[in-house]
Amino acid sequence: MARLNERLELAAKALARFDETLAIDKATPIERDAAIQRFEFTFEAVWKAAKDYLFEQEGIDAASPKGVIRHCREVGILTAKEAQEALTMTDDRNLTVHTYNEPLAAAIYSRLPAYRDILANWLARLRGQA
Repeated sequence: MARLNERLELAAKALARFDETLAIDKATPIERDAAIQRFEFTFEAVWKAAKDYLFEQEGIDAASPKGVIRHCREVGILTAKEAQEALTMTDDRNLTVHTYNEPLAAAIYSRLPAYRDILANWLARLRGQA
């Protein structure tokens, strides 16, 4: 349980840092790139916290972000719609990590506020259940 609580705390801190970048009005390209980077590490922190939650609370051992998302939907942590959006978010996260391309960065940046809401809801439910 201590590991799960630590993961949840780290995820909450990452989300707060992500929020800082989204609060910037008319972000410069550097600020946009920083927001994308903070999205990446927030996503990592939340899915890994969810992975630990599933294992410790539900006895489910999921190894990948998409597997964790699907199991979170099955146990009621995510709605079907949120899970579908989270799967798309996972694809975007994979694209940002492995390639850099200006139009892709702009497109992903435009989706960050919605992704932030999914991550915040996911984390809040994990914290409420742990």
